[in-house]
Amino acid sequence: MSRVARPGVAAAVLGGLLFSFTPPTPAPEPVQMPAIAWAARADSAQAALTQYFWDADKHYYCEDNAGKANYNYWWQAHGLDVLLDGYQRTKNPAYLAQMQQLQVGTKAQNHDTYLNEYYDDMEWQALACLRAFELTKDPAYRATAALLWANIKTGWNEQQGGGIAWRKTQLGYKNTPANAPAAILAARFYLLDHRAEDLAWAKKIYAWEKKTLVDPATGLVWDGVNGKGDGQIDKRMHFTYNQGVYIGAGLALYQATKQRGYLAGAERTAAYTLADPILSPNGILRNENSRDGGLFKGILVRYLTSLAIEPATSAASRASYARFLATNGQSLGQHATRRPQYLFGTSWAALPTDPVDASTEMSGVMLLEALAELQARHIL
Repeated sequence: MSRVARPGVAAAVLGGLLFSFTPPTPAPEPVQMPAIAWAARADSAQAALTQYFWDADKHYYCEDNAGKANYNYWWQAHGLDVLLDGYQRTKNPAYLAQMQQLQVGTKAQNHDTYLNEYYDDMEWQALACLRAFELTKDPAYRATAALLWANIKTGWNEQQGGGIAWRKTQLGYKNTPANAPAAILAARFYLLDHRAEDLAWAKKIYAWEKKTLVDPATGLVWDGVNGKGDGQIDKRMHFTYNQGVYIGAGLALYQATKQRGYLAGAERTAAYTLADPILSPNGILRNENSRDGGLFKGILVRYLTSLAIEPATSAASRASYARFLATNGQSLGQHATRRPQYLFGTSWAALPTDPVDASTEMSGVMLLEALAELQARHIL
């Protein structure tokens, strides 16, 4: 969705000089526009996500708002994360109840298990569950995260010099979506349990990702290697998703080790993302279409926000991230929100077309929740 210029002081208008001694018309006093209540917007977006996408009988988020009840496993993990955003902000117990229902529905629709063919999809479920445990202390979430983490580690092999495979039936294809989130997960398990084994995994996965799929000249994160069975790196596709998870991996490893090189890597990729005309044309995160691509911007927003909140992030970088996110939020609100439904589409610069996917709606909710958190922390 496009962003508009942030509210500011009114422009001064000078009167013409009728005679040489006529003074100019004084400029009006600066007018401060009222601050946007991002928390209220997040509430509206959360309500819309439930109203238009939640299956109250099967307890999962449907594919779109047009009555399609198709189930997508990895979307449910982001649905859990979005509910966690709402609960963290409001402490409303209704979020807790829906989270528990979602986990029941997710497992039931996934053949009565949380395990999956795709390593990256399991990583998202594990990350959301670990966060749910940290916020609620419910041991069921921790058990699910641990189950998934044990299975995810089996995806590591030495093809392409290491890395976790994308899926169990394609072990030679390694990509950022399967590796950077795994590094985040390992680092977060280490921060929780202080097991040296988890930190070793985080470092190993991150090192492979950085060596193989990060442009050393710019910090741009590439998508994958050997996707066509030719051993080549795909450098054509610039996805916000990939930048976001690499930022998150560097941040998590910095928090686990206090080694500033990890934080510097995250800040470098963030700076590239904000300036790149492909990833952020005119300062607005790119349109990456519907379906799975609809979640990509939300993932970038989540980890860029985490980087902005980190106390060790430089003040200049923090201010840059906050301005960028606010610009995107303003564009979403003024140009890309269908009212009164409060629906969002693939572009944050234009109104959505029907049908609206749950993935794109979730990304919009993530942006508004991020801005509400930054506002509450007085970072905006």
